[in-house]
Amino acid sequence: MRIIDTVPYFLYNYNSSIDFLRTYYSVYPDVFKEYFTYHCKDTEERHMESLKKYPEYIERIKEVHHNILPIIEETEEEYFKLFQISFPIDVNLIVGGFGSNAYTHRQFIPDITFSLEKLSPKTEHLRTIVAHEFGHAAQNIMSEEAGIDWTEVQWKSPLTWLNQEGAATHFSRRTAINLNSSIYFSYNDEGEDWLSFSTKNRKEIKRAFSEDYSNLTDELLFKKWFSINGENRFGYSRLGYFVGDMFFQHQIENLGEINAVIAWKEKGFEESVKQWLFQN
Repeated sequence: MRIIDTVPYFLYNYNSSIDFLRTYYSVYPDVFKEYFTYHCKDTEERHMESLKKYPEYIERIKEVHHNILPIIEETEEEYFKLFQISFPIDVNLIVGGFGSNAYTHRQFIPDITFSLEKLSPKTEHLRTIVAHEFGHAAQNIMSEEAGIDWTEVQWKSPLTWLNQEGAATHFSRRTAINLNSSIYFSYNDEGEDWLSFSTKNRKEIKRAFSEDYSNLTDELLFKKWFSINGENRFGYSRLGYFVGDMFFQHQIENLGEINAVIAWKEKGFEESVKQWLFQN
């Protein structure tokens, strides 16, 4: 694992100009290419809005930066201890434009980026989101070792998203232990109502997801069920993560933990997800 830490450059050179931001992005072109392609608009208007916000976030960015570095190292060690996984990846720390908070890159063995202006500085929050993103990479690494044919994976399928988010949530519980249950979904202290509602209405939520899977485009389904900016019929965002966790726990019960992680390499995997999804 290699940490590419762009934050000291940002903090040391910071001033409220577009030229500063453009220079910052140009120093780390590969890192920000992924960010602006998929996770944030690269427009003058967006950058001006970010520059207005940064002054009230600078101290928070410094605190997140201080706290997240040892957590990244500890998380890597925990994955190795539990699963004997090494991460041959880059972990990027950036100050972004208030887009995504964290994500894995679109690679078979994916790099990871954390956007510090969007993260809570609390250690328990950072532990969960770091563990979650490492969980995505861990699933791919373990699947690669098990001989998955990546060309067969339906990357744009909501059924694949359920599997991926369920696996990452499970990994985060295993590697960042003894935290409040809601934090594994919200990465902050504001998820109690969300988890309570989801738990009480799990059957209805699963049924609604299956209906939307049958009737909506993948793009609209993603927005309603997986995007923090979306909202489905229940008035909550990101309930797809809860459905994914339900599915993955079902997989563990039937296959065992490791086989659940690598199950998407098998022919007929999507049919097995559909079978579970449409069961009452």
